[in-house]
Amino acid sequence: MKKIRKAVFPVGGLGTRFLPATKSIPKEMLPVVDRPLIQYAVDEAREAGIEQMIFVTGRGKSAIEDHFDISFELENLLTSRGKSLDAIEDTRFKPGEVIYVRQQDPIGLGHAVWCARHIIGDEPFAIFLPDELMVGSPGCMAQMVAAYEKVGGNLVCGYEVAPGETSKYGIITPGRIDGQLVEVVNLVEKPPLGTAPSNLMIPGRYILQPEVMAVLETQSRGAGNEIQLTDAMAQIIGKQPFHAWAFDGQRYDCGDKAGFITANIALALARDDVGPTVAAFLKDQKIV
Repeated sequence: MKKIRKAVFPVGGLGTRFLPATKSIPKEMLPVVDRPLIQYAVDEAREAGIEQMIFVTGRGKSAIEDHFDISFELENLLTSRGKSLDAIEDTRFKPGEVIYVRQQDPIGLGHAVWCARHIIGDEPFAIFLPDELMVGSPGCMAQMVAAYEKVGGNLVCGYEVAPGETSKYGIITPGRIDGQLVEVVNLVEKPPLGTAPSNLMIPGRYILQPEVMAVLETQSRGAGNEIQLTDAMAQIIGKQPFHAWAFDGQRYDCGDKAGFITANIALALARDDVGPTVAAFLKDQKIV
């Protein structure tokens, strides 16, 4: 069983739900408290032992590249003022640890993943959707890697949602259940209300075998007239082991305005430096 060394971050989307904020700033650079969304995903990947980050970008995404580069002016300024570089230490990588691939035509998640095929090669790999902020200890991907090392094959994260929300997501048809490990019998992309096989959705964390790239090569467009990763994964079920890991931490949909605001409040309250002030404000406003 090969180690999960590489991770794909599809970050080529336009972030239209957050306009005008995302007109010139990638949605992945929107901050939750004081860290951009992409940093949370990268931190989660590092915790899980990922060694190489592959960003599938698009036009107007240079801020992501700048974020994970060395900033000589900033570092010199901080050093000259006797300030620590700890706050930006996690944004630095050694050469070769970060690779950027351009997705010229944003036609779906499946297409974005396929754009990284030559870098993935014949290795299993992880996928992170940065606007899905997953909070747990250990992190979501670290839990998934531990499960993968036991069962191999393909593994997705599973997260329970209300029955009325299943039409928004890719939904798992479950088979045998062993604790948090769930056999995946089928996957359905955005099923109509009342037809979902479960309320276990896939919240943007995947571990896939490289054979999925060959499926994506000829994958036709599905829901939303896009090349759907869910459709490609569904073709692998039955040919390779396929499981879901039922994550019991917290998920914040930061691709949604309400979810983004909720994440900022929740993560701020959990911190010692800003938590008391935010809690006092909420109490003063009779919000809590």
